[in-house]
Parts: sequence; structure tokens; C-alpha cells
Amino acid sequence: MKYVRLGKSALMVSRIGLGAMSIGSPKWRPWVMDEAASRPIIRRAVELGINFFDTSDYYSGGASEEVLGRALKDFANRSEVVIATKVGNAMGKGVNERGFSRKHLIAAAEASLKRLGTDHIDLYQTHIWDPTTPIDELIEAFHHLIRTGKVLYVGAAGMPAWQFAKSLYLADLRGWTRMCTMQNHYNAVYREDERELLPLCRAEGVGVIPFSPLGRGFLTSNRKTGGWDKTQRARTDEFTVKWYGRDCDYRVVDAMEAVAKRRGMTVPQVALSWVLHRPGIAAPILGVTEIGQLDPAVAVVDRPLEAEDVAAIDGAYEPRGPGAVG
Repeated sequence: MKYVRLGKSALMVSRIGLGAMSIGSPKWRPWVMDEAASRPIIRRAVELGINFFDTSDYYSGGASEEVLGRALKDFANRSEVVIATKVGNAMGKGVNERGFSRKHLIAAAEASLKRLGTDHIDLYQTHIWDPTTPIDELIEAFHHLIRTGKVLYVGAAGMPAWQFAKSLYLADLRGWTRMCTMQNHYNAVYREDERELLPLCRAEGVGVIPFSPLGRGFLTSNRKTGGWDKTQRARTDEFTVKWYGRDCDYRVVDAMEAVAKRRGMTVPQVALSWVLHRPGIAAPILGVTEIGQLDPAVAVVDRPLEAEDVAAIDGAYEPRGPGAVG
């Protein structure tokens, strides 16, 4: 495993992070693994040198944090792992149990600490874009959590570039802690952030930790036209069909299959390598549902694609028009 600084911070993370959206309880989503199925995967990740684990209070209604926290306590030293979680989605029916108000952020951080079984969160991130909360209230509350020692670093997920830029200059202006990471939607068939957000992150030294590097399973060799959207994940995840399935998206998969055959790799390895070795990418967040998926993924850290491979994949891509979601 290789490690990299997370943005301008001194925090070192593995080049691949393990995402915990699929860890928790199948009662939340039918494709989510329970604790017994999750623990061997988390243990193998630690054995392979993965030290970066990303979850959210929203995943499995908090069970993802609980399962991940217990497993890391058993399989790793707390000082050696980087635990990231997210906040913002509704955690109850109350009007103040969501979003980025100072009230909710402080209460949610305390709840996440309890579920994770730790006294600090290494990276605390926004999970949604909440246009109703003044950005200075969000940044000040994050800064407060850092000053208390309950949070060490802060970051964002899925924030529009103009809003993220505003958060950075407000933090500098007020003397508050900057968000040092961006967890955005990015893969070979969803590249809309290349227009504004990713150039901003590179210019400002923000560590990019993209989610869905395999396109929620779309960028694998077992999901052909008329087949991939019949899987349990696609049938129960409204974002999968919304984001993927254009004719040009299938052409990207075809290009990846040709590269995989030429290089002796699998299509998922090609898809992960494409993201991992893009400019400014620190650590893609990889979701895993089978233990056998981990070793081939880690092998990609040392297998960048050739220039001709990248050109073939990029040549099949077609940008989305204005208003694309993600």
C-alpha cells in the first residue's frame, strides 16, 4: 500500500479508502451487509494496509458507524487508522435533526462519536449540500468541533464549486479551519466536476476523495445493456439508474473491456485505476461487498494505465449538459 497526504494537511491516508455505505444492516437497504458479513472485509482491508475508512451517520440509520467502530477496535490500533464520517442527512423527524445548523452539527458529532466508540473523529464531512444554512454558521461550527478536540479535520461532499470556494475564503477571512477534503461523485462515466470543482481543489490544495469510482457497479464487466439495471443494487438505489446508462456510458465500458484485455486486468481494476491516477486524486472511496474484491483493488495502486489506454477511455466519454445531478 502507498500513502499520501490528505490535501495540505499532514494527515496520511492509504491511496484507497474503504467506504462503509454497504456495511451496517440490510434492513436499511437490501444490498447492505450485516455485521457478521462486514467484519472479514474490514479485517482484510486493515491487513492490506488500508488505513482510511469512510462512513456516515445516515448509513443504515447509524448502524454503519457502530459496526465499523467495533471492527476497527478489534482489528486495528486507533492511532493507525483514519476514521471519516459525514453529517447532514435527516436523522429523525424533527426539523433540527438534519442540515448544518450549529445545533445539529454538535449533537450529530456527539452521536457519531458514541456510535463509533471513539473520542475523536479524524475527518468530519458534510454529506449533502444544504442551501438553507448560512455557510459561515457551518464553518464556525466545524471550527468549534476542532477546537474541542472531538474532530481533527473537516471536509465536504458534493458541494457546488462556488459554495465550496466561498467556504474556503470565509474560513481564511475569519481565522477558522478550512475544509481540507472534497468527497465528490467522480468516475469515467461521470466527470462533470472536471469543469469547476476539481480545478478549484487542485488550485487550493484540497484532497479529493471521490465516491463511486466504479459507478455503483456500472463500471464492471458483468453488467451489460439490459442487465446491469436488473441487479438488486440498481433496483433499490434510485441514484444508479439516474446517473448511469446513456449509450455513451456503455461505450466507455466497451473501451475499458478492451484495455482490460490488453493489459491483463479486470474491468473494475481499469475503472479504479482510471480514477486513482487522475490529477489531484488522493484516495478514491471504494465500496466492497465481497472480500475477494479487496486484493485486486489494492493491486491497482501500482498499476497506472498507459496514456493510450486513458485516451481510449476518455474518447468514449460524452459530457452531460447543464443541470446534471451528482
